[in-house]
Amino acid sequence: MAILGKKSTKVSKAKIVKPVKNRKGLMKVLANIGGYFKGSWVELKQVRWPDRKSTWSLTGAVILFTGIFITLIVLLDAGFKELFKLIIK
Repeated sequence: MAILGKKSTKVSKAKIVKPVKNRKGLMKVLANIGGYFKGSWVELKQVRWPDRKSTWSLTGAVILFTGIFITLIVLLDAGFKELFKLIIK
């Protein structure tokens, strides 16, 4: 189906894993745990993983901002330390 000359893409819907109700005891627990992992695997297959360039770019941004905030915290800590020394004297 085309809308305004653009091709539409179909998005596959993930299977919904429902808890097992008719089994008893341990089998019910094991079936529910298996359903959890099956649902997790379905969701994991739908993830769009970033390429190497994007990953390194985002990693660099995290390291940069971490450095900035470490510096900010250290400066604030030193400033408050000196302020409290003045107040206590």
